[in-house]
Amino acid sequence: MQKQRVVVGMSGGVDSSVAAFLLKQQGWDVIGLFMKNWEDDDTDEYCSSRQDFLDAASVADLLDIPLEVVNFSAEYKDRVFSQFLAEYRAGRTPNPDVLCNSEIKFKAFLEHASRLGADRIATGHYAQLREAAGTFQLMKAEDGNKDQSYFLYRLNQSQLSQTLFPVGHLYKHEVRKIAHEQGLPNATKKDSTGICFIGERPFREFLNRYLPVEPGEIHTLDGKTVGTHQGLMYYTLGQRQGLRIGGISDKNEQPWFVADKDMTQNILYVVQGHDHPALLHTGLTANSLTWISGTPPHPHWVYAAKIRYRQTDAPCVILKITQNICQVGFAAKQWGITPGQSVVIYESKVCLGGGIIVQQSNFGFNEFV
Repeated sequence: MQKQRVVVGMSGGVDSSVAAFLLKQQGWDVIGLFMKNWEDDDTDEYCSSRQDFLDAASVADLLDIPLEVVNFSAEYKDRVFSQFLAEYRAGRTPNPDVLCNSEIKFKAFLEHASRLGADRIATGHYAQLREAAGTFQLMKAEDGNKDQSYFLYRLNQSQLSQTLFPVGHLYKHEVRKIAHEQGLPNATKKDSTGICFIGERPFREFLNRYLPVEPGEIHTLDGKTVGTHQGLMYYTLGQRQGLRIGGISDKNEQPWFVADKDMTQNILYVVQGHDHPALLHTGLTANSLTWISGTPPHPHWVYAAKIRYRQTDAPCVILKITQNICQVGFAAKQWGITPGQSVVIYESKVCLGGGIIVQQSNFGFNEFV
């Protein structure tokens, strides 16, 4: 009987390496695939892609599996980076990792794997799958500290039906233990952080190469000018660092936070104090909705939501769901709801889907239930 073939996205990290090992151990015909998604200024100073490839190749050699290299940089620039720039140009703060997963890792990669005769693809994401009544459900990972379902909420039934998450049932320390036991050369490699195409390079310097800088004034909500900003694209709601509004001479004086942006007048609005009312909202409106099962959640039912990665689930209800927009109300005020980021809806451990935050609101939980 011929083995089923799985193509594993191997990033050079320990998670995807252990995923490849586990699948081979389970009897799959494993092919590794290293994806190159960025070419502009791909230098060793800020980008680790060369070392990542060497790590992936070393693991593939040790596991005795073939490793292919595919360049998706054109697709990435067209499907992910162009939208990333458009969002910043509009004053929002996007999450390109969400789009990268749906457009590159589970679309371009999936299409390429099909051409290699794959029955499935696999990644090192911390998430789980469950099939119930013919529907594939995206589940939170066993390791709550590493769960990545938030970044995968845009995947659909076709994508999930062809995907495996081999490490989703493991805790991170268990993954590293397996890597040590198998002698994988990247067993102690540090987890990658940040946006893949920016790496460790200074963010403002990077963004300035693609978008024009338009300095302007910083105002309080009552209209007082307290400083100047370097360009609205550099700031996100709730941001504290980098405002350069003088020094805090009085130890009792509260720090400044970004509260709003006026794109027409090019004004950045700030408030003092982490718990200022302008930073706290009881609801939000979202668009670009995607629901994993193909069916939206029930209006007025109580669910949970995340408005950022690693946030504790916040009880919520949903109202006015249409094909393109929904409103979410929270049981407690949420801090720093940020347009451009994703709101992801959960029912217990099941990720239902979500959308892109358009604006904060102050309608609340009690208005919906």
